[in-house]
Amino acid sequence: MVLFGQNLCAFARDLGLSDAEVARRAGLAERRFGHYVTGLREPNLDALLRICRALGCSPNDLLNWDGHTRRLNPHEKLETRLVSAARTLSRAHLETLVVQAEALAAVER
Repeated sequence: MVLFGQNLCAFARDLGLSDAEVARRAGLAERRFGHYVTGLREPNLDALLRICRALGCSPNDLLNWDGHTRRLNPHEKLETRLVSAARTLSRAHLETLVVQAEALAAVER
């Protein structure tokens, strides 16, 4: 599980997220998440899927089942960070975020 922990750290680092933030977004205690990062424990399926959702990746990406780890380009990293953060927002805050994003998109056109 050391490779899993390394992949977990790499994905979080690529997204600019701390272990604490990934744990929060996944709905896990920081200590529990820390055990996964260090390889002391293995996540159950539910925890693995929650972590993947928070990081915008698949279990295969973290478990390295296909022999390589997917890396995101800078634009994909930002999109993944935005989606991950949006999933944690209340409906009211999410609506505010959507309005802001749409306003920025209109300026870009």
